[in-house]
Amino acid sequence: MDLASERPASQITVAELAERAGVTRATFYNRYSTPLDPLIEALYADLETGHQLEDRRRAEGYRGPELLRLAVSEVADHVERFAAVYRHALGDPADRGVYDALVRHFHHYAVSYMARADGSGLPDVSREVTAQFLAHGFAGAIKAWLSDPTVTKEDLVDAAVASAPAWWAAAGAAPLGRQDG
Repeated sequence: MDLASERPASQITVAELAERAGVTRATFYNRYSTPLDPLIEALYADLETGHQLEDRRRAEGYRGPELLRLAVSEVADHVERFAAVYRHALGDPADRGVYDALVRHFHHYAVSYMARADGSGLPDVSREVTAQFLAHGFAGAIKAWLSDPTVTKEDLVDAAVASAPAWWAAAGAAPLGRQDG
């Protein structure tokens, strides 16, 4: 994470990463293919922490727009913690994998969310198309936030909450089972 905060992941060598981690290159290659792999793993793990907090809040009785705002704020906090990593990735086409991983994460989240929604106003349309639409939209909003210094974190949260489908806040009261990858 430190190296990816300094420069794009595509510019980090396996030798440099292995040395920083105190492992051999062979050990690195036993688990990963490129320096991008452990970076995405670490980012996913941090996003998962936010989802666990969302599940706890849901179990405590948080619902609707309040829960949606808190969940979006958690994602914004994640992006803010790793803003340098995301900004490097957005600025280097060779690091598109970081953005793609963010889209993939939101897609899996949306699919899981809709699966447990128990029909709470969920439209009768393709869930796959809906999940992709939501994932790309939310990742695009994050990209816009990171690309424009005049856009605040509160602006991102307000826009994402306002853009969420009406059924989103009403759907899925049960804790979410995770699907990462």
